[in-house]
Amino acid sequence: MTGSLPESEGLVLRDASIALRGAPLFAPITLTVAPGRTATIMGPSGSGKSTLLSAICGTLDPVFALSGMVSLNGRALAGLPAQYRRTGILFQDDLLFPHLSVGDNLAFGLPQGLSRSDRRARIETALADAGLTGFAGRDPATLSGGQRARVACLRALLAEPEALLLDEPFSKLDADLRARFRQFVFEHAAGRGIPVLLVTHDPDDAASAGGEVIMLRDI
Repeated sequence: MTGSLPESEGLVLRDASIALRGAPLFAPITLTVAPGRTATIMGPSGSGKSTLLSAICGTLDPVFALSGMVSLNGRALAGLPAQYRRTGILFQDDLLFPHLSVGDNLAFGLPQGLSRSDRRARIETALADAGLTGFAGRDPATLSGGQRARVACLRALLAEPEALLLDEPFSKLDADLRARFRQFVFEHAAGRGIPVLLVTHDPDDAASAGGEVIMLRDI
């Protein structure tokens, strides 16, 4: 844990574990991810990494149960509906809406109540920041894998999350693109002061993230 940071700031897990029908999947973990920093949870496939992220963002399947405490910037997340948790998540697949343009995909992530001009400005600024100026009207099907990944990341960040969860979003990219997209995600999250929790089985992902690394252990 980060001793110098007040526990009310960032993403905090204390003695957190997941059980399947009463049987714990891994030993409890305690971790604090400071704003702008990245921590990594590693473990083999089926160890419960992705399930833990589902529990944090509020989409846990009812067959599982979370024990311990999870808080984000001083708010306990237990019992909160997913839409009130202020967590963003990126998956292995970009999950862009195929029937929407790139700009409309990004608009989907914007907070409610913005004027049309403000929404357009935020989208154009985000695209420019990602080297995708002029892409707002593009069909997602015309994008490369790296471009799609960047749009998915931008959509998550435009929602102004207080934490970003990464469910192995780099795993389907080739080595060069993987390295560049990792840097893109970590730099953008750090620039916004967002704590990032990455789950992976790839040591290169963990090394690139920096920060604390926790290995899930069987009970």
